[in-house]
Amino acid sequence: MSNNGEAQIPRWLLPRGLYGRAALILFLPVVVVTLVVSIMFLQRHFEGVTRQMTSSMARELGFVAQRMTQSDNAALALLAGRSVATPLELSLQMPAQPGQNDKRLFYDFSGRVVIEELRATLPQIMSIDLATDDKRVDVVMEGRFGPYSVAFDRKRVSASNPHQLLVLMVFTSLLMSGIATVFLRNQLRPIRRLAHAAEEYGKGRILPYRPGGAVEVRSAGTAFLDMRNRLERQNEQRKMMMSGISHDLRTPLTRLRLGLSMMSSDMPPDAEEISAMEADIAEMNRMVDAFLDYARDEAQDSPPETVAALDFLRGVVSDAQRAGQNVSVLSLEGDDAGEATFRPDMLRRALENLIGNAVRYGTRAELDATLGPRSLRVGVEDDGPGIPDDNLDAAMRPFTRLDPARTRNRGQGAGLGLAIAADVARAHGGQLRLGRGGRLGGLRAEIVIPR
Repeated sequence: MSNNGEAQIPRWLLPRGLYGRAALILFLPVVVVTLVVSIMFLQRHFEGVTRQMTSSMARELGFVAQRMTQSDNAALALLAGRSVATPLELSLQMPAQPGQNDKRLFYDFSGRVVIEELRATLPQIMSIDLATDDKRVDVVMEGRFGPYSVAFDRKRVSASNPHQLLVLMVFTSLLMSGIATVFLRNQLRPIRRLAHAAEEYGKGRILPYRPGGAVEVRSAGTAFLDMRNRLERQNEQRKMMMSGISHDLRTPLTRLRLGLSMMSSDMPPDAEEISAMEADIAEMNRMVDAFLDYARDEAQDSPPETVAALDFLRGVVSDAQRAGQNVSVLSLEGDDAGEATFRPDMLRRALENLIGNAVRYGTRAELDATLGPRSLRVGVEDDGPGIPDDNLDAAMRPFTRLDPARTRNRGQGAGLGLAIAADVARAHGGQLRLGRGGRLGGLRAEIVIPR
């Protein structure tokens, strides 16, 4: 039922492009208003003015005709008529040749009113000529001594420049339409740039794009850039994951291959060799689990929930303590019953990675949090060696291990902890910040997300 109205409009009547449809929406009301004003105002106003002026002129013509009718002969009638016509600025000629029909120009709309009013007032009129000279009116009247003509200026029976307002309206409409066209083109240019950038990205080409235009277009452009950056980051992470898997699994696989090649049916393997191979298998399991955790996106698809933030953080620390990790809560600032909206599974996973990194590279970790009116800030600090300032950005890239302080041999990690936390913060519209801790002197990692 909702599409019945659209189905009644032929598609060929509507422009296909956004520019054409916007121009139609903008210019159609201008044209309609111009036509309505022209018909209502010009037709009624100028018709009324013309009818009033013509009525006054008809009385003057009637007075001239009356004086001529009262005369005794044609000469006296002409003299009497001119004695009245000359002061009234009328041109009187007798005899005169009447026309067969009234004459007016096809675009002379007020001329129709002039002819109607004169004939309604003066039944002795034989013909009216408004076309031979559009600045004069020639009226041929039937008199007692034959037909005679009376001529006068056209401006005496119709408003001067009757189409001036119409011309002014048309010119103003065209001028404003031109200005609106330029403004509309400037407003649609950012939309076209966004469409072109999205179309090229769909073809595998990345074009430089900067959001511009109105607020809504800027929001759409910013969302497109975020989406494109997220897709590019995911593509890069897939590539790095494949290279990381092939690189990190190569070493334990090589050791297993060598160990298996040295076995023989005559001499069974001793316990040390079996233990070494089991350690290699366990290491491979840990790396595969880390890769799968990083690639898993089910938690990102879960909807955000409104959670009591500080109680949630206490629960994360309590679970870490039960797992044997040396972590404690330093301070939790804000309303204890205050709530924040986030994905609990994702944020828990990010905090567990930060706490795990902190106790892996240091001896203890401390967690502090601040629940503000607009954001939630959670900090995890350790007493380890920390990360140099020039390596902070690199530390948040996946599969990155910093030497000599943070190596896989020491931490038994895959270089994904900080990358996972950074992705979780970005997925919540926040960020992960790294720096030197002020209390313990090690690495301080802060997740800041909006409430």
